[in-house]
Amino acid sequence: MATLYDIAVQNPVLSRLGARTLWSYDIDRLRDSIAAQDRTALTLDIPCGGGIAATGNPRHIAADLSRTMLNRARRRTKTLLQADIYALPFATSTFDACVTYNGLHCLTDPAAALLELTRVLRPGGTLQGTTLVRGTSRRHDTQIALLQRLGIFGSPGTATDLHTWLTDAALTDPTLTHSGAVTAFTARKMRDAPPPGIR
Repeated sequence: MATLYDIAVQNPVLSRLGARTLWSYDIDRLRDSIAAQDRTALTLDIPCGGGIAATGNPRHIAADLSRTMLNRARRRTKTLLQADIYALPFATSTFDACVTYNGLHCLTDPAAALLELTRVLRPGGTLQGTTLVRGTSRRHDTQIALLQRLGIFGSPGTATDLHTWLTDAALTDPTLTHSGAVTAFTARKMRDAPPPGIR
């Protein structure tokens, strides 16, 4: 399933058609977000999938739990790491940026993943990504529920949940942009942030 997904995502025609048909999503927004990444920033990309966000940045680390996806990402980047998003093997405040595209909705605990990403992000660093969210339409919610039953999706939240998870992780200035069932988000780690999850 992961391989089929990656093939579709990497093909511009298939990805545009699939995103629009299934999720009413303009996938060119994702491509624009990836193209706008700072190519000099030390960046963690997890889950990297097939490496779609690899931009030629020599300081871009592509990480994923799936060995299959890492093998596919190897075509786009050589800096690869098999890692668990809930227990990242990095010191606190390591990265200038963390990106997580189209992965949070596959996780059983997206809030915990965001806490861990915030931990490895340096103060003032940026977290950005995209995720499917519940609550955009009955059709989309039905599709999400089906994919949950099939074990493909974990526990996607609503856009309101996503905003709460970001602020609970001691991230500031969260910006959410909606396109169909997909929400793009950007937030920044506070410069004097308390440990994630502590208020």
